[in-house]
Amino acid sequence: MDKFESLKAFTTVVKTGSFAGAAREMQLSRSAVHKLVINLERELGARLFHRSTRRVTPTTTGLAFYERCVTILADLAEAEIAVSRWHEEPVGVLRVNAPMSFGVLYLAPLITDFMTRYPRLRVQLTLDDRLIDPISEGFDFVVRVSVPPESASLVVHPLASIELVLCASDRYLTERGLPERPADLREHSCLHYGYMSAGNVWKLDGPDGEQAIPIEGALCSNNGEVLKEAVIKGLGIVLLPTFLVARELRRGTLRAILPDYSIGSLSLCAIYPTNRHLSITVRLFTEFLQESFGRADWMETLPISRSHER
Repeated sequence: MDKFESLKAFTTVVKTGSFAGAAREMQLSRSAVHKLVINLERELGARLFHRSTRRVTPTTTGLAFYERCVTILADLAEAEIAVSRWHEEPVGVLRVNAPMSFGVLYLAPLITDFMTRYPRLRVQLTLDDRLIDPISEGFDFVVRVSVPPESASLVVHPLASIELVLCASDRYLTERGLPERPADLREHSCLHYGYMSAGNVWKLDGPDGEQAIPIEGALCSNNGEVLKEAVIKGLGIVLLPTFLVARELRRGTLRAILPDYSIGSLSLCAIYPTNRHLSITVRLFTEFLQESFGRADWMETLPISRSHER
């Protein structure tokens, strides 16, 4: 810092032609500016100014040194601006983990949009459905369709709420009939997601209160896409988050079952280590996802009519 201040004092004296002028511009005392220049001359072992009672002029050595100093100080100022910009926009590597189906359908396209907006950012995206410890596994940002256990070392930021929906294909309903009340599900093939907390019991809240229905089915999987394809082909009824089946419900490929009953919702969360919460990359990515998911097709009105809402 002393070297920088000495160079700045020297160039300012050359520009203003006096120690007093340099002192005013730098908002220092005249003696402080004089001391900075004297120390610089002593360190260089060269005289930089001709001094008189009326004027201070640079020596030949001083002029040559001045030209170099101007370049050095300009480069330093440019570097400071560049560093400040790095703090204003995402740079470097962002390591992201997300569930397989959600990552493929929604997150991956948004990541490419985010990277287009911030071209100096690199992303490492890993997709899997297991429980992740961001700290031990080295992830900066984890997306999960559930709320993780509380941890002092992790920040959990809600991104969106995702409804659950029961659905089946017309092919299956033609063969097996349409369930009219929750108890009817006991007579149907009910496919279920292996990682879902509901497990083999589905809880439906309707006009008669909440009902817990044990279900059985030919297929259980830890991948929502597998279950969706199976239900489209008529294998049974499935309980899935709307982000997986919103498009199929709109197209009529699948139909909502027991629409007057609420089956709850899931919380889509961003999870990251507490030491990342001040990162400009994490903050901007969180805000970007929150805004984007607010416009996602699963958040729009679906062909699910519910006359009962608690």
